[in-house]
Amino acid sequence: MTDTTAAVPTTTGPQAVRISAEAQRRRTFAVISHPDAGKSTLTEALVLHAKAITEAGAIHGKSGRRATVSDWMEMEKARGISITSTALQFPYKTGSGNTCVINLLDTPGHADFSEDTYRVLTAVDSAVMLIDAAKGLEPQTLKLFQVCRHRRIPIITVINKWDRPGRHALELMDEIQSRIGLRPTPLTWPVGIAGDFKGVLDRRTGNFIRYTRTAGGATAAPEEHIDPARAHDAAGVDWDTAVEESELLSADGADFDMDTFLDCTSSPVLFTSAALNFGVNQLLDVLAQLAPPPNGQLDVDGNRREASAPFSAFVFKVQAGMDSAHRDRIAYARVCSGTFERGEVLTHASTGKPFVTKYAQSVFGQQRSTLDTAWPGDVIGLANAAALRPGDTLYQDVAVKFPPIPSFSPEHFAVARGTDPSKHKQFRKGIEQLDQEGVIQVLRSDVRGDQAPVFAAVGPLQFEVATHRMANEFSAPIELERLPYTVARIADPGDAETLQKLASVEVFTRTDGVMLAVFSTKWRLEHVQRDLPDVTLRSLVAAED
Repeated sequence: MTDTTAAVPTTTGPQAVRISAEAQRRRTFAVISHPDAGKSTLTEALVLHAKAITEAGAIHGKSGRRATVSDWMEMEKARGISITSTALQFPYKTGSGNTCVINLLDTPGHADFSEDTYRVLTAVDSAVMLIDAAKGLEPQTLKLFQVCRHRRIPIITVINKWDRPGRHALELMDEIQSRIGLRPTPLTWPVGIAGDFKGVLDRRTGNFIRYTRTAGGATAAPEEHIDPARAHDAAGVDWDTAVEESELLSADGADFDMDTFLDCTSSPVLFTSAALNFGVNQLLDVLAQLAPPPNGQLDVDGNRREASAPFSAFVFKVQAGMDSAHRDRIAYARVCSGTFERGEVLTHASTGKPFVTKYAQSVFGQQRSTLDTAWPGDVIGLANAAALRPGDTLYQDVAVKFPPIPSFSPEHFAVARGTDPSKHKQFRKGIEQLDQEGVIQVLRSDVRGDQAPVFAAVGPLQFEVATHRMANEFSAPIELERLPYTVARIADPGDAETLQKLASVEVFTRTDGVMLAVFSTKWRLEHVQRDLPDVTLRSLVAAED
């Protein structure tokens, strides 16, 4: 998509100066990783070190420790994995005395929830890619990196779990370079091998940053900054080794370069132990100093809506069930331009209808508070937003529409049936809401009828989430009957009758009106395409296309 300058008027005068200043203070980023790399623990540690909470929790920590603020769903607490993305906003005062506003989006790491992660990546300006020190680059990490590369999102790499046995640091740098073509440029370098984490060499200052453990890692780890002349006495041969390896990196041209970082060809690297809160302050400082601030947003025509233009935002996520007492739902919207003022009437780009923002909220995990003002880069929560869907645009004064969020191609299908006939209304309401949130795709056909909608999912864990929420949020328990299909293609309505007559093929209509033909295997699809060359079948849009 071409980035051109749109003829959109911008705000002028003192308000324009204020918008620019507030946008420059924002850092909006996502944390992405393979499951069990420590993503939610790192998220918690970042919030702790920014002093937004006083004690870190762990999902499967010691007795009495709380769950992480970003994993609040009962299934997340029980399984120890992130099922849904979460927004956390908090201030962070840097060492220089400046205060940044951090908009942190914690994403699901499991491949079954890739769609949710992709939606989040449409709303950020940078990403923190978390890598397990023992496992290195894993399949889901690679896939998420490709999404970031496609969207031109600068990446900060964090090697986590250095307090546990793992691979050599230089080996991990070589793997990043060779497997994804991203030049690693370490800002810190570990003092001590994986499993014996004493601290880091700050390659920018040359100092040794020594960490001290706290009980269970529940509070911020104390740091001691030791100048190079005294570092050997403090860490012995481990310091000498770190200095030698850092010099090798410099000789190899692996020093940080801002231009290549913003151009998405290099990545600054830091070493941490999120569970012990080691190295977290350095990551916060790097985010504040190096991560790009908001810079407007490209619309559907490839024109940039500048941050100083009249207000605009796009919805990247809809979430219900955050407050079991009220059954409301929150639409998460990223502010792209201008100033948001609670109570203003916006325009819903898809329908042209007015949208009142009386119930705007600031979101911190499951916690919410009334939000009066927001600026470019901020994430706002719009309560009871029944009309909003992921990908929708909201604007004021000057019309704009941002690109829609594509759906992934489902690979798992199951018929959903209510187990209690008396819960018919709750069944319909629950199915509709899960579909609107994007928890699963809902398909229907005349053959199966309205009482037997088909769930289509990227991964089977989505079925578990849908089943759990139907029973617990809507009091409409369901049973699922798996269907023998693994491939979906978009079909033309005129071909539906022909396809429906074929064995191992079925045709459905998605809620948005798109007609999908599903096939038992990719080989069955190939046979149909060979035998019926006049039938048009198109791939669904995927994140990495």
